[in-house]
Amino acid sequence: MKKTMTALFAFSFAVLAAAPLAAQKGAEREEKPEGVILPETGLIDVPTAGILDYYGFLIKTRFYSEGGVLGSLNFGVLERLNLGASMAVDKLVGSDSPVRMVRPEIQVRYRFHDGDYYVPALALGFDGQGYFYRKALKKYMEKGRGLYVVGSKEYLAPGLVFHGGLNVPDFDDGYIFGFLAANYTLGDKMAFMFEYDNLFHSDNPKRVNAGTRFFITPYFHLDVAMRDLGASEDFLDGSERNPERVVQMRYTTSF
Repeated sequence: MKKTMTALFAFSFAVLAAAPLAAQKGAEREEKPEGVILPETGLIDVPTAGILDYYGFLIKTRFYSEGGVLGSLNFGVLERLNLGASMAVDKLVGSDSPVRMVRPEIQVRYRFHDGDYYVPALALGFDGQGYFYRKALKKYMEKGRGLYVVGSKEYLAPGLVFHGGLNVPDFDDGYIFGFLAANYTLGDKMAFMFEYDNLFHSDNPKRVNAGTRFFITPYFHLDVAMRDLGASEDFLDGSERNPERVVQMRYTTSF
């Protein structure tokens, strides 16, 4: 399994080198009007029922605490199916050492319902990317989403979209967690995001995240967010857990 994830990650970043050419070809094939904001495929941590178009791909770079960088690449391989891979590098930015690459993880998402007047859009997926990896324990202090189902629907006001779902991050204990989120898009300039994550189990602290997404262009977005607002409990290994500032850059295009 580890060899498979490594191969997938290597392939993904090889494709990344061809991104500018792919973007040019995609633009030649289909011009999107200026000001049109593409569907959201994810907020800060929480996934949505949005998916990339067929032949589309998303490059995301996330800068997190202590100089860490998380890179990911996702593809629209079929009309309703997205595949991707991600990998984090701790202490890449700044003067701290040692720089350490964390194991690569995979992402899969399949939207099985596009939504209608009564029922939200629904997607089933898997995301192995966790946060705060401890090499000695060979585990994340904040586990990846794991297997999840998520629904998304615009409600109450134009541009206000609610998301909610259930996930199983660890098949060994089989705990089912919940998550809720909302984003409000203000014109074609910015969106406000809020997440209430990791619900239902008191021995795993809930997470409150909030942030703003700036639409630099319809294809390039910049996120500024705070994770774990109000965090006070320590991680399971006894290390300190504090609110975290993150910056994300997202670029979406197509082959």
